[in-house]
Amino acid sequence: MARNDKKKASEKQSTGDPPAMSADITTEFLSVGFQQLYSLDFEAARKQFTDYEKARPDDPMGKAAEAASYLFEELNAKGVLSSEFFLDDDKLLKGLSGDPDANANPDFVAANDAARQMARDKLQANPTDTNALLVLTITDGMESDYDQIVERKQIPALSLTKQAEQEAHKLLALDPSAKDAYVALGAAHYIIGCLPGYKRAFLWFGGIHGDREKGMDEMKIAASQGGYLKPFAKILLALAYRREHEPAEARQLLTQLNEEFPANPRFAYELSLVPPKNGSAETPSSPPAVAPTQCCK
Repeated sequence: MARNDKKKASEKQSTGDPPAMSADITTEFLSVGFQQLYSLDFEAARKQFTDYEKARPDDPMGKAAEAASYLFEELNAKGVLSSEFFLDDDKLLKGLSGDPDANANPDFVAANDAARQMARDKLQANPTDTNALLVLTITDGMESDYDQIVERKQIPALSLTKQAEQEAHKLLALDPSAKDAYVALGAAHYIIGCLPGYKRAFLWFGGIHGDREKGMDEMKIAASQGGYLKPFAKILLALAYRREHEPAEARQLLTQLNEEFPANPRFAYELSLVPPKNGSAETPSSPPAVAPTQCCK
């Protein structure tokens, strides 16, 4: 019997069935960390990300995730990921009010720079390293957002936007399944597409193109097929739908986010602002209170 069992097992393996492989449990650190990030538990998220960095010190994605936690925390604390900010042209296109130095987030900058350098080192050894290209796309996209919104440095922000776009296209040519790359592409195309015509024409000569419809299409891809950045793409797309007066689509995405992350009061609040099918929006309660964070004290 034992000999027959061995023969059957050998025949089964020879049919092409892949051998059993143990899962890399360290990826759970990233998955859980991003879930906690979108639930606004930033300290817990960073604990997961730093645990991943310790387990996989060769992977720049851990440091990029840590940088994302600092940036998302600040954007949440300053009300950037809200209709009050996103539907106001002055705020969306000019960034946060106040002293840029007071808004500075050195923790984000340090983590983002470290992730970028790790990714560049990886690419120097292997120019087709898709994980490193994804990290570069994410880090350059995040710094572009940071420069534009937090520090109000529009020229450096646009330069990084163009750079992230080039990296995203290179990544997608190598790995079409890397749908998170569409977050950087979609956000850039949409926001630049919201600029006045004369500004878009000026940027066009510099090779920076904006297209609202294209940007929304790209965010749709990330919102439906993305990985770690899928919820972030949903947030941006929902707010873009609000700008484009498409409440049904915004409601659907915000409902999904509210159900997936019930600990995040922002999603419930934003959902309450969307007009229902048969009338105007309900009078919402006051915006969700945000506890002071380390980066924003």
